[in-house]
Amino acid sequence: MTQPPTPPYGGSDPYGQQQPPQQPPAGYGQPQYGAYGAPGVPGQPGGQPGYGAAPSGPFFINYLGQDQGPIEFGQLAQMAVAGQIKPDTAVRTADSQQYWLAKDVPGLYSDKEWLTTVLLSWLVGTFGVDRFYLGYTGLGVAKLLTCGGLGIWAIIDLVLVLLRKVPDAQGRPLR
Repeated sequence: MTQPPTPPYGGSDPYGQQQPPQQPPAGYGQPQYGAYGAPGVPGQPGGQPGYGAAPSGPFFINYLGQDQGPIEFGQLAQMAVAGQIKPDTAVRTADSQQYWLAKDVPGLYSDKEWLTTVLLSWLVGTFGVDRFYLGYTGLGVAKLLTCGGLGIWAIIDLVLVLLRKVPDAQGRPLR
């Protein structure tokens, strides 16, 4: 007769016998280290946060060779939306001396590319593909049904995208 499978996480089996709790694997919960022993996310060089990782602040920006800060993430996001910092601005956290680009800070800039949006707006903007790409489904459908406002809306959208005045659906500036 075969034994029934043991339930995960040390729960009781269907016959009422208590199973001993399972131990986590060795190294579980231990700090991970990046390049040169710097704390970081496994697989990320130099302790740089991975995409989708929660940003940790405060941040410092390098402007004309000078460190500006400390700046909290919310204020940094407002500066990005207002255009006070660009995607290629050097940014670092308070606990790191390594700089990376502001567009690499998760949640600060959109995951949508500006050049891709320009090309979509220019080539198929009449059909609303650029608005679908940015996450504006309702505007994409309206632009599709009106053929880009008979071309006028498509031209206006192209100019707005070229001037970087159109954010993504979450309000974040394009990369």
